[in-house]
Amino acid sequence: MNTIDRPIYLKKLISKMDNGMIKVITGIRRCGKSFLLFDLFYNYLLEQGIPEECIIRIALDDVENEDLLDPHVLSKYISDHTKDSAKHYYVLLDEIQFAITRDELKNKDTYVRLYGVLNGLLRRKNIDVYVTGSNSKLLSTDVMTEFRGRGDRIHIAPLAFSEYYPAYGGTKEDAWNDYLMYGGMPYVVSLPVEDKVKYLTELHKEIYLKDISERYGISNSSGMDDLQKVLASEVSSLTNPQKIADTFKSAGVKGISAPTIKDYIGYLQDAHLIQKAERYNVKGRKYISTPSKYYYTDPGLRNALLGFRQFEKTHLMENVIYNELVYRGFSVDVGVVEINTTDNGKKVRKQLEIDFIANLGSQRYYIQSAYAIPDKEKMEQEQASLISVPDSFKKIIVVESGMPLWRNEQGITIMNIYEFLLDEDSLNK
Repeated sequence: MNTIDRPIYLKKLISKMDNGMIKVITGIRRCGKSFLLFDLFYNYLLEQGIPEECIIRIALDDVENEDLLDPHVLSKYISDHTKDSAKHYYVLLDEIQFAITRDELKNKDTYVRLYGVLNGLLRRKNIDVYVTGSNSKLLSTDVMTEFRGRGDRIHIAPLAFSEYYPAYGGTKEDAWNDYLMYGGMPYVVSLPVEDKVKYLTELHKEIYLKDISERYGISNSSGMDDLQKVLASEVSSLTNPQKIADTFKSAGVKGISAPTIKDYIGYLQDAHLIQKAERYNVKGRKYISTPSKYYYTDPGLRNALLGFRQFEKTHLMENVIYNELVYRGFSVDVGVVEINTTDNGKKVRKQLEIDFIANLGSQRYYIQSAYAIPDKEKMEQEQASLISVPDSFKKIIVVESGMPLWRNEQGITIMNIYEFLLDEDSLNK
């Protein structure tokens, strides 16, 4: 397998070196967190002249390090290997959530001791600490509380298309079709098709489903699997726990209530398998609590859940655009614009949807995902919500075809998916 550099993430790590905080790298399992920390960052440290003995690397999901899952043993091990106060050490801990058991999850006070160990390391001025983890609840929500404001989070995702395409080695069109089907998990890139299918299918069953079931004590793992398939089938569609519960009920599936589904969705979000996009009323300037949209962190994992049988380019392209905006650091919502219109001579109020509102600081973009715009009628349909927005932020329609970038008379930019994904400055074209 060829090395795939992750320059954006490595640059973020380097920028945070020795800042007096614990660097917390989160992301779905097998997306490249360990490679980023143990290979790319480790090699960078060596290139900067850091002695190998001053870099402590511990993979807590490795059976050889089972004894170190006890925070006290882990603390002693690190202390024994960082005794020289005249030296500066870098401590790299992979999959830190393995040092927190399911029983400890039930009582928050019992796993504060792990955070206590890490906070204790920060009190030593000659140690810089980096940890990775695959559970956002433990390592993003709680970390900022338990590290007392001294946790600095970096989130890593599977390969963006701009990272995937150079590693793929074929044409843009072939790479795009492969990416939509098999996604951007780093190990997948170089595998033959039959091995891609096997790897992604086993990854879901043997890693993600098993991890979630064991960590949260889910006895009905088939219920969790069924829920994921519903979310995968409805990717880019509006839904909520009650709607999903009704779907199960109508299909004769028992024992999965709306509250249980809400909990399960939370577990999937904590494991970084899915991400939630909330609806935002543009004119009313307020969020709409329900329903919402859920997007899969990786399209290949989504397809594996469905046995690679539901390959809808329209929905998958929208999922990839959402992931790309998140990759670029944007906060992403689904937009709602209310307009007054007439229907059979009667005045009615209608809601139009904008696929994405992307916000980053003072920047804002309104973006529609349109697989194809074959005629004027389709163009009017896609731009209806955009031209109803009462502000001057940039409005973009992304299409799949290789057509060159252009602007229509409404001031809307139309660009192809390749330009959008491969040009890091595409939103400003």
